[in-house]
Order: sequence, then C-alpha cells, then structure tokens
Amino acid sequence: MSNLQNPPTLNTKNPLGFWDGALSALSRELSPQQFKTWIQPLSLVSFDESERLLTVGAPNRFKLDWIKKTFADRFQELAVQYFGKATNISFVLAVESAAPTTPTTKLGIEPNSSDSSTTSVGNPIISVEEQSFEIEDHSKLNPNLTFETFVTGKANQLARAASIQVAHNPGISYNPMFLYGGVGLGKTHLIHAIGNHLLKEKPNARIRYIHAEQYVSDVVRAYQQKAFDRFKRYYHSLDLLLIDDIQFFSGKSRTQEEFFYAFEALSSNKSQVIITSDTYPKEMAGIDDRLISRFDSGLTVATEPPELEMRVAILMKKAASEGIPMGEDIAFFVAKHLRSNVRELEGALRKILAFVRFHGREVTIEVARAALKDLLSIQNRQISVENIQKAVADFYSIKVVDMYSKKRPANIARPRQIAMFMAKELTQKSLPAIGELFGGRDHTTVLHAVRKIADERAHDSQLNHEIHVIEQTLKA
Repeated sequence: MSNLQNPPTLNTKNPLGFWDGALSALSRELSPQQFKTWIQPLSLVSFDESERLLTVGAPNRFKLDWIKKTFADRFQELAVQYFGKATNISFVLAVESAAPTTPTTKLGIEPNSSDSSTTSVGNPIISVEEQSFEIEDHSKLNPNLTFETFVTGKANQLARAASIQVAHNPGISYNPMFLYGGVGLGKTHLIHAIGNHLLKEKPNARIRYIHAEQYVSDVVRAYQQKAFDRFKRYYHSLDLLLIDDIQFFSGKSRTQEEFFYAFEALSSNKSQVIITSDTYPKEMAGIDDRLISRFDSGLTVATEPPELEMRVAILMKKAASEGIPMGEDIAFFVAKHLRSNVRELEGALRKILAFVRFHGREVTIEVARAALKDLLSIQNRQISVENIQKAVADFYSIKVVDMYSKKRPANIARPRQIAMFMAKELTQKSLPAIGELFGGRDHTTVLHAVRKIADERAHDSQLNHEIHVIEQTLKA
C-alpha cells in the first residue's frame, strides 16, 4: 500500500485519534467492499502506554490471519505517522469472554481518573463507560427491498406468503419466523420487505435489521465497556428484530446467551423476531440447544434455488429496470446456464449490460455469450453428468455403478431419478445423451424421471433441501 499523503492530524495524540485517522486513511485506500469486509469489523481493544502497545481485535480467526498477513505493515506505518515514534500493534481474536487487561488504558480513558465516576442521568445511574456505548438507533432497512420488487416463483412462494402474513400480523403469526437456504436466494430481501412494510404501516415502530456479525460486535463492545444494561434496554425494547445469517453465532457462547435473553424479552412483549440462516435449525453446529428449540417453536421455511421460469423473469425484470430490455430468448439462454442463485444472475446481467454499453451493441444471444465467455467456461468445467452421479450416489450412500445398472429397488431407483433430473437441470446435455450416460436408457425414461422429481419438488420440502445440498456440493 502506498504511504498516506495526508496523515491524520488531531490536537491530542490518543489511541482513539489514531484509530479514527487509520480508518479514514484505509477507507480512502481500499474499495468500499474491501474496507467493509476486512477493516470495518476490527475494533480497538486497548492501549498500553508504558509498553507503547496498541491491541486491535478481529471478530474471527480467518479475518485475524488475513489482517496480520495483509494489513499489519500498513497499520504500523500509520501508527508511526500519527504518534511520531515506534508503536507496537498486536492483532488478537476479539474473544467475547476475555476481560480487558488491567494495566492498559482503555480507549484513552484512565482507569483511575475521576471522570470514571458514575454520572446520574435520570434513572438508572449510568457510568461514563456505559455512556460511551453507542448503538445506531435506526432500522438499517434497505428501502429498495420490498414485496413489490421481489420476483416470485415456485421456489420461494411459501417463504413470500409467510413473510406477507408476518408483515400484516407481527408478533402474532409465526413468531419467530426462521428462513433458511443458500446465498442469493432471497432471504435478506424478504426480511427487509417485512420491515419496510411494517415501517410504512407504523412509522414509529422500533425496527432493527442487523447482520449476526454486527450483533456479535455489539456484544463484545458491551462487555468491554461494561454496558450490558444499555445493550439490553435497546434490543429488548424493539418491535421487530430482523437478524441475518445467525450461523455466525456458532461457538460464541456469550452472544448466544444475550440473544436468548433478548429473544425471551421480545417474545413476552409480543414483538416479532425473524431470523435467517444458511442451514436448517437442527443442523446448525455450535448453537445452544435452547436457542435451536426457540427457533423451531415458530415457522421454519426454506428458500430454494429459482427454477428456470423464475430465473428468466428475474433477468427480464432487472434488465428492464436498467433501461435495457432483454428478450425472452436471451433471458432463457442466460438462465439455462446460470442456476444457483439470484446474485449469480445479477452478476451475469451486470456483465452483459456493461459489455453492451461499452461496445454500443444491442442485447443478443451472441452478445450475451461473448460477455459471459469466462463465466460459461467455468460453469461447463465444473458440472458434468459424471460429477452429478457421484455426488448423488455419495449423498444417498449407494455405489456410482448403481446409476448405470438395471437394478430397480427404491433405494437405488429414486437417487437415479434425482440424478437424471439434476443432469437435465445442471448440464446442457439432451435427454438421449443423459439416458446414454445412465446405462443406455431411453430418453422417455429420463423424461419420466425429470417430470416426476420436478412435480415432487413443488410440495416436498425435504426433497428440495436434499437437492439443494447436493447442488452446493457440486459447486463448492
């Protein structure tokens, strides 16, 4: 990274001043996505003045290792520029249960200073440390994510219907509601839509959308600043709590404990709680049983990968919103090649639109093929009928050779039909070609399997879940 051209200048050389300046510098040097992903989750834990040691906390082991490897030298440069002399920087895992070390000055506040006495602010008495604990008291809702902008299909119609029911009857219908499924399948869109609907109906409602990682950060800060009373007053008083990707709570016992108390308080107040995860509740690892029990006590709904017609509708609607209409034939071409989730479709559409605008061309299948050349090449390399057969056989604990055999017991015939269905969905092979790869079967046998599994998916959530897991394995 290049040297900071305009190093931060403040009246006093204190840890908070350094931290604000460092964040400001890095926000200019990095892309918004890089800053949000790597720098924003960090926190200034402590400053040991005698040792000239700044301690910076990272929220998880992966980010800690990456920060040490990629940004440690840059933080060191910024510290020298700010303090004017060598200052050691230590990067640690921000373990929730770790108490602050005693000899340090916490964020510029002297432990023995007279300022650390409690100050009466009405009732209750709040310490200076607690006063410094801030939570952004606004909804964090994205106003563009509404029910009107949500494209509906068979894969998400139950989740959408349940979300509308909750939006009209918060705290009454399905509390809590637990949405689960892979990335880019509409979970976040739906919970924002619920929040936006309630905010429109009740402008004074206390609503908060929060990602699970931010909730963990709030717990850590509340612990460090001895501000759990303030933390609880905020989260326990909400009318609607929308918490995204709760699988990030895994292994974080203090966060889970605080969330359990918040959940119980909100439930008793008839406030609505809506949770999303990439995993079915009972399959979540590292989550306390009493929380899983609470998650299961309401409504659990899966969001599934969009079917072909839904993918086409999404592409055409989003292209039209960009002012460049896309023909149905072109949308079908793109949708047949990209199947996993809406984000993948949006990424492909952005590539096509950028190609069209740069070259001054109209949207055609040839243009789409050229714009998505690299993406289509990756897709074609990743998934083959042979890979599908192996993934399905492994999932259902049968032998790959059973895919080609003439055996017909149910424990073999059904996985074989699922593999045929997925081969039709995930590859460009024709029905006769698929039949040939399944032991020389006739194309009508493949067609029967494809129709049978497609019909069952419409009402069998367990089958939907199994196929989704296999797809994720293939694309990992």
